[in-house]
Amino acid sequence: MSLFNVFDVAGSALNAQSVRLNVTASNMANAGTVSGTAEGAYRAKHAVFSTLMNETLGGRESTGVQILDVVESDAPAVEQYQPDHPLADERGYVFLPNVNGIEELANMISASRTYQSNVEVINTSKQMLLRTINLGQ
Repeated sequence: MSLFNVFDVAGSALNAQSVRLNVTASNMANAGTVSGTAEGAYRAKHAVFSTLMNETLGGRESTGVQILDVVESDAPAVEQYQPDHPLADERGYVFLPNVNGIEELANMISASRTYQSNVEVINTSKQMLLRTINLGQ
């Protein structure tokens, strides 16, 4: 892999982690919403990634990260008994999103740190290229 490809790989990783952070922020923002039906309740979303591979003479090498899809969780909505709530159904239940706050916090921390690591990869590669250029002077 050439040094210039590092920018493509790290850039695609930055894009992927940005999508992951946005999905996590959406989940956290909707964690407290209430619905009158299980179908109307917000469903947690998760980004799905894949490694982009390239065939070379020496085998296969990674060329970046591809965002395959953003999928909704299939976990059921949480039922909560609140008969005085205006959105309660005939049984007195409201439906809360299937968002797990601890899982979302862990996703946010992981995505943020991965994003920061890829920024460091780009900065280090840039410094190495600049030092290489300065060798001839």
